[in-house]
Amino acid sequence: MGNQISIVQVIQLMLAPGLMISACGLLLLGMNNKYSLVVNRIRLLNEERRKFFSKAGERDFQYEENIRLESISMQLKELTFRVKLVRNAVLSYTVAVAFFVLTSIFIGVQYATDSEKLNMVVTFLFLIGMVLVLIGVIFAAYETKKGYDIIHLEIKVDE
Repeated sequence: MGNQISIVQVIQLMLAPGLMISACGLLLLGMNNKYSLVVNRIRLLNEERRKFFSKAGERDFQYEENIRLESISMQLKELTFRVKLVRNAVLSYTVAVAFFVLTSIFIGVQYATDSEKLNMVVTFLFLIGMVLVLIGVIFAAYETKKGYDIIHLEIKVDE
């Protein structure tokens, strides 16, 4: 490079993508926990629904049981959508990590080849990674709102 960047400066340049990788790791950890909770809730509701239907052959459902079955169906529909939002957030964060790793690699390649031409590539890769993090955050925020909506479905049944 024309201004002769030292190896220490190259390492410092590579730290920004490294910090973003670490931040995405924390976001992924939180989303994986949400994913586990949502999937577990889906399994519990499916099990409850199966128990209702196994009793269906014995007798007709009472009014309260019909209300509960309807609530379970609505919750399962919403939870299925919610798990897709979690999946999308996880995918966004994961692909962002890949772009931050590529950014670090290209910073190293840029230093090794002494090429100014890679400045645009490095900037582009980092920006794509940041946009993917933003997309993941949007999915995560929407998923949180859907979780709140599902709680309202559960409460509404008991009123």
